[in-house]
Amino acid sequence: MTHPDLIARSGNACEFCGEGTNLQAATAPGGGEILLCALCREEVPAPAAHWRCLEGAAWSAERAVQSAVLHKLATIDAPWAKETRAGMVPPQRVLEQAGLDPDPGPGPLEHRDCNGVLLAQGDTVVLIKDLTVKGAGFTAKRGTAVRGISLVIDNAAQIEGRVEGQRIVILTEFVKKH
Repeated sequence: MTHPDLIARSGNACEFCGEGTNLQAATAPGGGEILLCALCREEVPAPAAHWRCLEGAAWSAERAVQSAVLHKLATIDAPWAKETRAGMVPPQRVLEQAGLDPDPGPGPLEHRDCNGVLLAQGDTVVLIKDLTVKGAGFTAKRGTAVRGISLVIDNAAQIEGRVEGQRIVILTEFVKKH
């Protein structure tokens, strides 16, 4: 991209902080060019507070800018930088251009019975011990079959099922797959 094109795209301002002086093209990680000021090119020492500008630059529509922002945020060890990076949802290609591995997050939870067998929505399980059901006034007896279980989305240690006509939460450590 030519310098005049970069100036037109950026509105004659640094694509990180918005500064309008001493602008030059810089190569973004993975390719592409962006327009940056001397501070953002790190030709002169920048105060730590200067990099807060990346919070706004993270919203750029330009992939080269997104890639450069991600790359720079990865080098800053501050809570706000980690939070900003976590809030960005760039396409896989942008992450690869920045030289960063995508953070897949924790992934789907796996619900497993007392023997480590994977449980699925709708399975039938059997209780392996008597369980006192708080608030319902009864005890679910060992050997009771619980059909059509539901998996608790945010807790791998819990399932839901119907016992004696009541829907209850059951810890997976007290059931085995039938």
